Amino acid sequence: MPSDAPSPPVPASPLALLRQLEWRVRHAVENVLSGEYRSAFRGRGMEFDQVVKYEFGDDVRDIDWNVTARLGEPYRKKFVEEREVTVMILLEDTPSLQFGSGAQSKREALLELAGLVMMLGAVNRDRVGFVHVTPDGYTLREPVRGRGPILHAAASLLGAPAPALKSQIENPQSQIPWRLIARTAPRHSVLIWLGDFPPRDEIEGWAVIKQRYQTMGFRVEDPWERALPDEDAFAAYDPVSGRLVNLENSTAERAAHAQWKAGRDSVWRTLFPDALSRLSVGTDENRLDALVKFFHARMRR
Repeated sequence: MPSDAPSPPVPASPLALLRQLEWRVRHAVENVLSGEYRSAFRGRGMEFDQVVKYEFGDDVRDIDWNVTARLGEPYRKKFVEEREVTVMILLEDTPSLQFGSGAQSKREALLELAGLVMMLGAVNRDRVGFVHVTPDGYTLREPVRGRGPILHAAASLLGAPAPALKSQIENPQSQIPWRLIARTAPRHSVLIWLGDFPPRDEIEGWAVIKQRYQTMGFRVEDPWERALPDEDAFAAYDPVSGRLVNLENSTAERAAHAQWKAGRDSVWRTLFPDALSRLSVGTDENRLDALVKFFHARMRR
């Protein structure tokens, strides 16, 4: 955060903020998404029904190659959609999210994005739950249905205190309870992982999680992460180290920033190789507009 940045305004209560988000979501669902949000999550359908002959125009990803090889002509798997969607929010809350070069930190923007997704699930009568992971531990709320329960679950997430800055040093890598998540959310649920996604060791069990759920990754980027400012020299507060950092805008600093960005993006693409399973939005961008574009892109596929 810039050393001379003005203090951010005092935020409204989580419930008041969520009611504002809910109004915006209802407007988007009724006027922009028009119910198509559900198909963006359900995709080809979740539950296997039967094997049928492949016809021109069917999705080639559904071809059952074993049956096709045995019968000598193409057959595909037919699916039926579940009656409801379960959306599980995984918020990985790290001190690095407390950085912000403008009026809003990455954490504030990411919490708003999480709130929008939870309100979207409430409006569409889905089941919604969350896991809030910090370097010190985690809090889990099992998926619930209905506006009131989802609203209060979302309020508890948005009202959760930010992790202490020193916790990142004591516990450099968050311990995400993957096995607990797998027991809490049914197969084929939508798992949306929101976080900073720094370079990390290989995640044990991630391949199994991706097979069990529809996985998506959402992250928020500060403008300074995308490109360093053009100022000759400036000071910024680093929430990870807990100190002011003086940047001289040198060639070496810009090269180091480019290398850091490339490494971070490489991890991001490795976790979510499908471009339509990951969403990056800036703190200076409209989060709901970004969500609408994201869902429209998935629906077009």
